Amino acid sequence: MSRNHKLLVKNAKQVVLICNNGEKYLTKHGMNNLSVIENASVVIGSDGLIRAVGPAETIRARYSESSFDNVIDATGMCVLPGLVDAHTHPVWAGDRVHEFAMKLAGATYMEVHRAGGGIHYTVEHTRAAAASDLLTSLRSRLQRMQRAGTTLVECKSGYGLELQTELKMLEVIEEARSSLPINISSTYCGAHAVPKGKTVAEATEDILQVQLPRLKELMSAGRLQVHNIDVFCEQGVFDLVSTRAILQAGKEMGLNINFHGDELHPMNSAEMGAELGALAISHLEEVTDEGMVAMAKAKTAAVLLPTTAYILRLPQPRARDMLDAGVIVALGSDFNPNAYCCSMPVVMHLACVNMRLSMTEALAAATINAAFALGHSDTHGSLEVNKHGDLLILNATRWEHLIYQLGGHQEVIRFVVIGGNVVYDNDKTLDL
Repeated sequence: MSRNHKLLVKNAKQVVLICNNGEKYLTKHGMNNLSVIENASVVIGSDGLIRAVGPAETIRARYSESSFDNVIDATGMCVLPGLVDAHTHPVWAGDRVHEFAMKLAGATYMEVHRAGGGIHYTVEHTRAAAASDLLTSLRSRLQRMQRAGTTLVECKSGYGLELQTELKMLEVIEEARSSLPINISSTYCGAHAVPKGKTVAEATEDILQVQLPRLKELMSAGRLQVHNIDVFCEQGVFDLVSTRAILQAGKEMGLNINFHGDELHPMNSAEMGAELGALAISHLEEVTDEGMVAMAKAKTAAVLLPTTAYILRLPQPRARDMLDAGVIVALGSDFNPNAYCCSMPVVMHLACVNMRLSMTEALAAATINAAFALGHSDTHGSLEVNKHGDLLILNATRWEHLIYQLGGHQEVIRFVVIGGNVVYDNDKTLDL
């Protein structure tokens, strides 16, 4: 055993492992029985992977002859896995703060969309923006997420709706991945909306015949890493037939199916996604009972987005029914110009209050299950040996304060660690 290690976090009041038997996801029972160790320590090796988690005395004895690049005394503090944000749209230009006033006055999402706002407004500005400007804003947004405890984030394209801008967005995501510590799962979302001047059939044909073939070339050449394919399956956007064709084409390229479904209308997206072997489906405010059963059987994760239902005053996704049906429930911020939230602690709080999740369910949904929704639960989402050394250290004696204190994460999160490196050292925390 190597005697030189990157980080020792010692004497924590609580260490929340989430899982301790290599589970890839948790359903209802497991989400309410998280693995927690009192008075514990964590060792992260020089390779950035977790080497040991256990009682502080056991770790002290086992590593008495070892050296560490960094030691954090977490006495009176809590340690949790880094949070995972399973759904974001963080690459865009153009300010849509004016639309918030429209929504507060009663305009629906689709009314804003038809008035030239929404996705099309952002598309116009993103097409015109320089890649360097998009990268600058993306870095800032990802750093804000990181300070709020997110250590793995899904990042979508989708504000280009044509080849060059979609590739520009994916290249910006690639640059961020190589220059920031936060872990990124990249998603091609060229079917985010039907471009102005095109029919659904024309837009689908462009994606199938132009965009995906070029994306496949760039992936094969090693110039882009893309993990997932997404389509906005909705009335007035992409119907079931078009959605199926695009998702199937992406799957044949090796992309995970991870798409928007059953948000504004019951489209039977869940049933279709389960049939296609989708890794995850997001939104699901209008999912049917049959759709839940299909998702549970297929082990397709439900990525629920509390900020969207909150901001658009939509019916809340039926999270409790999904849990009762055996669905794998995950959470995402849906960060985008319509739902400007970088904070997974706020997302978890909203999920508890509005979707009636317990705090343990919300934490599992924002860690191991969100990692599963991105195909990364073998490496992220829990504090287990040989997983990535990504964790949060809270200035609190109980981990629940991260969720309980609405908007209080800036004062609760003391350290954010990614790969054993402290990427956020917050000396502004306040004692409870």
